[in-house]
Amino acid sequence: MLKRLRFSRRRLLVVIVLTIAVWLAICGGVMVVAMSVGDQNNAQQSDVIIVLGAGLRRDGRAGDALWRRSLVAAQAYHEGLAPNIVCTGGISDNQTRSEADACREILIGEGVPSDAITLEDGSHSTEENALNTRAIMAARGWKAAIVVTDSFHMMRSGWIFSAYDIAHTRYPVPRNRVRTWWYASSLAREVAAIHWYGFKRVFNIEATDFLF
Repeated sequence: MLKRLRFSRRRLLVVIVLTIAVWLAICGGVMVVAMSVGDQNNAQQSDVIIVLGAGLRRDGRAGDALWRRSLVAAQAYHEGLAPNIVCTGGISDNQTRSEADACREILIGEGVPSDAITLEDGSHSTEENALNTRAIMAARGWKAAIVVTDSFHMMRSGWIFSAYDIAHTRYPVPRNRVRTWWYASSLAREVAAIHWYGFKRVFNIEATDFLF
């Protein structure tokens, strides 16, 4: 009886170790694919450029991620890839302005006309960015979009926009514009977010992303 118990415990331990090893391998594969997708700029002529929101500083100024994304969106606009830009992102806790408004400020400073900018300032997640932007596009008759976000965020964003039937191409912020340690930590966070997104899809949980 004791031998059987020891054997069962060893067997359980082997199963646990193998499960963890497989899970780590999958996580590593997801990271590699996310890096590859994030390095691909396949932007095509479209109706609108969508800038995915990112956090503000305590003083209400755009954080580094939002600065990067807004500057890249302005670059895409000046390249003539689309005549319109949608800035996304609502008002976070302890803030008095939306991420979308901070994005607009940067775009105007980069020479984008104010009448080319539309604010989507009711979202607090990537999924809500997509859901709310889809409504804006439908109301204005826009069919195709270019999604602008950090490269580490691009794969999950693409999945979400595709899930909401938004025809889009990618214009990622180049990886070399992000500090190495921040890129690595953000990529790891994306793996967690992809787990959560997959869980939500399986169990049909509503659109809110919480922290993602």
